[in-house]
Amino acid sequence: MSIAIQDLGFRNYKATWDFQKHLQREVIAGNSDDTLLLVEHDPVYTLGKNADDDHLLQNVPKDVKVFHVERGGDIAFHGPGQLVGYPILDLHRYRKSVHWYMRSLEQMIIQTLDIFDIEADVKEGLTGVWVGDEKIAALGVRISRWVTMHGFAINVHPDLSYYDGIIPCGIFEYGVTSMEKLLGMPIKMEAVKAEVENHFNSIFNQERIMEISHA
Repeated sequence: MSIAIQDLGFRNYKATWDFQKHLQREVIAGNSDDTLLLVEHDPVYTLGKNADDDHLLQNVPKDVKVFHVERGGDIAFHGPGQLVGYPILDLHRYRKSVHWYMRSLEQMIIQTLDIFDIEADVKEGLTGVWVGDEKIAALGVRISRWVTMHGFAINVHPDLSYYDGIIPCGIFEYGVTSMEKLLGMPIKMEAVKAEVENHFNSIFNQERIMEISHA
C-alpha cells in the first residue's frame, strides 16, 4: 500500500500541529495508515525542545507567531513559499532507526533538488540539506512509539528576510538560501510538491517491510 499524501495547501500552523498529533495517535493505535502532509504556513518561528531562546532575536517581525514544539532541534522558520512536509510514519514498517529516517529524508530532498538542477548535499555533523555553506532545507522530528511527526521544510521561494529574526537552527556561521534565489527564476510550488511526492514514495515504499497489526 502506498503512503497516503494529503496536500493541505495553506493552513494555520497550530491547526496543522494539532492534526499531526491526532494522526500520530491514530497510527500508533493502528487506526490509520502512514501519511505525508504537505503544507505552507503563515509566518511562524518554532522552537524545538532543546532550543535556545536566545536564538530568537529581538527584531521579530510583527506578523510572526512563535511556538514551542516537541520536535528535536533548535529554532526554525516556516512561511509562505516554503514547502513543509510532515510524515506520519510507523517506523516498524521500515527501519527502527532514527539515523536511517533522518538520512532518508535528506536524500529525498537532495534527489528532489537535483531534478531542478540544484546540486545539494549534507554537511557532516549538521542536520539538513545544504548548497555550499547555505541551508536550503531544515529537518526536525518527533518520534513516539516509533511513529514520526514534524518533518522537513524546503525553501522554494520564501521571503528570506524572515531569517533575520532568528539564528536558524542555532547555527551562526552559515547562511540560508532558496531554490528561487539559486536558480534566479520563479519556481512553481506545485512542481516541487510533485517531485517530493515521487521521491518520498520511491525511497520509503522500497523500505516498507510489513503491515502492522495492533490488535
